[in-house]
Amino acid sequence: MKIKFSRKDFLKIIGLSLFWANSIPILAKEKKIATVRKMVKITNVKAYAHQKASYVKVETDAGISGWGEGDHEFTPINAKIVDEILKPVLIGKDPFDTEHLWTEMFFEGFEGGSTGFVPGAVAGVDNALWDLKGRILEMPVSKLLGGNKLEKIAVYGSYGRRKKGGFKTPDEMASEGMKFVEAGYKTIKARMQLYDRDRNPPFNFTYDCIKAIRKTVGDEIEIFVDFNNGYTAGKAIELGLKLHEHFNIKVIEEPVSSMDYAGLRQVVEALPCEVNAGEHEYNKWQFRDLIIHGNPDCLNLDLIKCGGISECKKISGMAQAFEKEIMVHNTRPTLATAASLNFIGSITNAAKVQEFAGMRTELGLNQLFNNSLKFADGFLFIPTEIGLGLEVNEKEMEKLKLK
Repeated sequence: MKIKFSRKDFLKIIGLSLFWANSIPILAKEKKIATVRKMVKITNVKAYAHQKASYVKVETDAGISGWGEGDHEFTPINAKIVDEILKPVLIGKDPFDTEHLWTEMFFEGFEGGSTGFVPGAVAGVDNALWDLKGRILEMPVSKLLGGNKLEKIAVYGSYGRRKKGGFKTPDEMASEGMKFVEAGYKTIKARMQLYDRDRNPPFNFTYDCIKAIRKTVGDEIEIFVDFNNGYTAGKAIELGLKLHEHFNIKVIEEPVSSMDYAGLRQVVEALPCEVNAGEHEYNKWQFRDLIIHGNPDCLNLDLIKCGGISECKKISGMAQAFEKEIMVHNTRPTLATAASLNFIGSITNAAKVQEFAGMRTELGLNQLFNNSLKFADGFLFIPTEIGLGLEVNEKEMEKLKLK
């Protein structure tokens, strides 16, 4: 018996054949991911202390690893906390249980301090876990966090005044700021780097510096000034008013001690320009108090100091409820920036410009990675690669770590 096919039947068969031909690789990939996801367990956690940065590698029995960056201050201490306090909490656990693991790590080290060293070490592990999850699921971390469809973000050039043996002159600061402008930045931030121990220097220390910068970069460039906790409330208000009146300063950051929320509120209420803070808050509880008592206009949270992506995501949600924007604090050019970009690519209250101090080749970190983040015309692009988006050169990472 001869079977007859109409033209319509023939086209239907061809269509189904093409559908299954295209679907089989996709289904196989999904099955592979589902299998790995079901069985994966953490087998090892390695800390890498470098002179200028600390990194964490989380390994699994699936042969897939994730990398994160932790606090860059006192890196050997950071690595010791990861090795001796956090690692035992993680071995044998499911890396997708990041909420549970974050809580276990934070409170395992709680007696060692809820600010500073412990959240800085937790940040490295937490960021590595998010990178790991992205690699297992073959997705960018921004999508796992809930993408906001942001493709790129304007950045401001951030640079400090300290140099070996003292401080840069106003002309040196102006020259350094101009380099950012020539690279396409429309906003720069001059960090006075005074800190609590150098509080209330003569006004010309900061005033003359900003005067030289404004004269050099012109009137179209936005200038942020970071007082770095360097003034008492009254002095910060007096200086802030002069800087705004004479040089049209857009933002003043951390005008008073990070421990003086009452003083911060006085400055916020007195100045016509935006006042930001948050670099020295290390957990959601501190940010709660900062918002309620200090009331800064915008929050500067740091993903390698403040417990990592998991904690910062909670803080951004709390900030949104108080109508506060997020402007990440970030002076590190590699995995810290990658984590910050994925985070910014997942929230809806990100400020329109974010901190980026450039690739900072003097830190010697870029050779630890086989690729780099995309920067063009004053914008950083949200990574579209899997995980956080950077590929580690493990040979260099091992070779250059502190012994």
